[in-house]
Amino acid sequence: MKLARAATVALLLTLLGSTPAFADLTAFVGANMTPTNRVVRGASVGGGLLIIGLEFEYANTNEDTKTLAPGLKTGMGNVLLQTPFAILGVQPYATAGAGPYRERLGTLQHTGLGFNTGGGVKISLVGPIRLRVDYRVFKLGSGARHSPAHRIYAGLNLKF
Repeated sequence: MKLARAATVALLLTLLGSTPAFADLTAFVGANMTPTNRVVRGASVGGGLLIIGLEFEYANTNEDTKTLAPGLKTGMGNVLLQTPFAILGVQPYATAGAGPYRERLGTLQHTGLGFNTGGGVKISLVGPIRLRVDYRVFKLGSGARHSPAHRIYAGLNLKF
């Protein structure tokens, strides 16, 4: 009987003391600037509590055989440090993470582990819709043709 009461009290305190989780979804387009400017497209989903967030993102840049610029696909897991709320409609953040990447040029391809660091802002537009602008530097593994790779993007972000 005492164990049941203690479990009930613990459950109630956990539920009543919890803060809501905040999540967001972003679809983006931008430029992969290494070794030449090419279009990058991708999406990310993340969530967090107060100033720390976690995010997973996927991005794809097509190869350009004329300039010998390889295609690059990344799947990164990131930690974000951000302000807990927007300041004058702008929420700045810094991010770092790691994950797999694949570089491809013609029939040659290389897969490895990469790391990224960067930052950006989420700018409030209307309701839960925000504009997200981001800059990242990707340090790719030793087999990569071009490292570090630089990327800038803008995208629509839905906060929920």
